[in-house]
Amino acid sequence: MRILFLTHSFNSLTQRLHVEIVRRGHEVSIEFDINDDVAIEAVRLYRPDLIVAPYLRRAIPAAIWRRHVCLVVHPGIVGDRGPSALDWAILNGETEWGVTVLQANAEMDAGPVWASVNFPMRLARKGSLYRNEVTEAAVTAVLQAIGRFEAGDFVPSSADRIRSVIKGKWQPLMTPSDRRIDWQTDDTRTVLRKIHSADGFPGVEDEIFGVACHFYDACADDTLRGAPGEIIARRHGAICRATRDGAVWIGHVKKIVSGEKSFKLPATLVLRDKLGAVPEASPPLDAGPERQTYRDIWYREKHGVGYLHFDFYNGAMNTEQCRRLREAYLEIRRRPTRVIVLMGGPDFWSNGIHLNCIEAADSSADESWRNINAMDDLALAIITTDSQLTIAAMRGNTAAGGVFLALAADRLYARAGAVLNPHYKNMGNLYGSEYWTYLLPRRAGMARGREIMSNRLPLGAAEAKQAGLVDDCFDGNADEFTALIESRAEALARDPDFAALIDAKRKQRTADESAKPLESYRAEELEQMKLNFYGFDPSYHVARHHFVHKTPHSWTPRHLARHRELGWTPPQD
Repeated sequence: MRILFLTHSFNSLTQRLHVEIVRRGHEVSIEFDINDDVAIEAVRLYRPDLIVAPYLRRAIPAAIWRRHVCLVVHPGIVGDRGPSALDWAILNGETEWGVTVLQANAEMDAGPVWASVNFPMRLARKGSLYRNEVTEAAVTAVLQAIGRFEAGDFVPSSADRIRSVIKGKWQPLMTPSDRRIDWQTDDTRTVLRKIHSADGFPGVEDEIFGVACHFYDACADDTLRGAPGEIIARRHGAICRATRDGAVWIGHVKKIVSGEKSFKLPATLVLRDKLGAVPEASPPLDAGPERQTYRDIWYREKHGVGYLHFDFYNGAMNTEQCRRLREAYLEIRRRPTRVIVLMGGPDFWSNGIHLNCIEAADSSADESWRNINAMDDLALAIITTDSQLTIAAMRGNTAAGGVFLALAADRLYARAGAVLNPHYKNMGNLYGSEYWTYLLPRRAGMARGREIMSNRLPLGAAEAKQAGLVDDCFDGNADEFTALIESRAEALARDPDFAALIDAKRKQRTADESAKPLESYRAEELEQMKLNFYGFDPSYHVARHHFVHKTPHSWTPRHLARHRELGWTPPQD
C-alpha cells in the first residue's frame, strides 16, 4: 500500500513507525502538517491508499478525512480525548494507560476505533514513557489497524458504543496552574509527577532565586534534606531542591524571558550567577539500582564485567560530560575486568554533541570545536583499549556521533525497538568526526558506508544489523535487554579462548594503524569540521539554531516527502 504520514514533525514515534511499516513492504511518504493547503496538496500528489497521523497538534482538514481513511495515533486509552492525554495520566497517577488508533472525523479524538493497546505505567518522565511504552503500544496498534484496513472487512467501533463501556473521557489542555508546585505542602512524589507530566514540553513554571524558569529532567534523592523549597545541593549541571518529605533533583531548566525565545540548558549553567553558596554534592559511591539520586555517569562490576552507564538528558553530550565520561572509562580500563559494557541510558545511547550548550556559548564555533574534540578523545580511548573486550549495549535510540561512538566498541548489540540515525547531514550538512571514516568502512565496507552516510532516513535495529552496523539485536524491553546483555558479557568474560580474542584484537589494531594511523583519520575529519564551524557556509549554524529554538517547519524535507521529489508523477488509478 501507499501510506502517507501526516505529522507535526519526524519525531521518535514517527521514525519508529516509518521503520516498521517500510519493513513490511509498504511505500511511505511523509508530509509535515504545516497548514491545510499543504496537507491537501500532499494528498493530491501522493494519492495514498491510507493516511496515518502519528503525531499531530491540530485537526486533520475535513477535505482530507471526508475522502480518505485517516488513522490518528492518540496517546490515551479508549475514550480518552484532549490534547494533554499523557500529561493527565502522569499527573493523576494512573496505573494503566494506553494508545488508541482512531479514524479522524468532525469530533476531535472521537472517531471510530481501529485498534487499542494498554500498558502499565511507571513513575517516569513523559518523554521516557513516550519513547518506550507509548511507542511500543503505538507500533502494535498501528500495525494491527493497517492489517485490518488491508483485509477490508473490519468495522471499527463507533464513538457512541465506546462511550457506554469505557472510562476514558474528555480532558482539557493542561495549564500551568494544574501542575504548579507548592514546595511547602507537596511531597516528593507529587513534585515528581508534576515535573514528569511536563517533561519535554512545556515544562513546569516556577522560580529559583527569583529567576522564572521551566523545569525538566527531575528525579528524587533518598538522602538529602532541607527546608522545603530550598536549593540544597548541585551536581554536574543539576540542582537539588528540598520538598516537604525529601528532595528532588532538577537537571535542566529553560529561562522565561518576556518577548524572548529561550531553550533548555543544564540548570547550573542557567543559574551559575546565583549558586555561590550552594554546596557541590559528590556522586554517591553506591551505584546500586535501588539508590535514588541524580547521576549521569555510574559504574557497576559483576563476574569479571564492568558496566559503564551514562544517561545524558536527550542523549546530548556536552564537552564537560564527554571529558568526565572519558576519565571514568580510563579509570575502569585499569580495573581487572575482562569485558567493559558501555550501557548508555535506557532512553538514548547517545546523540552526539550537545547542540543546546553549543548554542548558548559565547562562541558557538569554538564550543563546537571543543565538544567534537572531546567526543573524539572519548572514541579514541575506546578504540585503543587492548586489555579488555568492549561491548556497546544500545537500549535506546542513537544518532549522529552517538552511532559512531558505539561503533568504537568491539561488539554492538541493540534492542530491537531502537532506532539509529547514522548520519550528520540533517544538521546543515555537518561532515562528522568520531573516527567514522575508520569505523564505518571496517564494518559496512566503503560502498555501503557511503550509502549509509548519504541516506538521511532512520534505520531500525534489524536494518542496522543487515547493514553490518550492529552485530545482533534482541526483542524485549530495556530491562529484558539488559539481562540478556549481562548474560552475553559474562559468557564472553568466561570464554576459554579469551586470551586469543585479545591477541587477535591487538594484531588487528596494529595492522590498521600501520595501514593508516588513527591520527590521520581524525585530522582529515576535523579539517572538514573546521569548515563547518568556521567556514563561509553557515548551514550548520543556521540548522543548529533552528533545531535548538524549535523553529516551526515551513516545508517538508525532500528526503521525507517522496511525493515532492523531482520527477515524481502521481500514480494512475
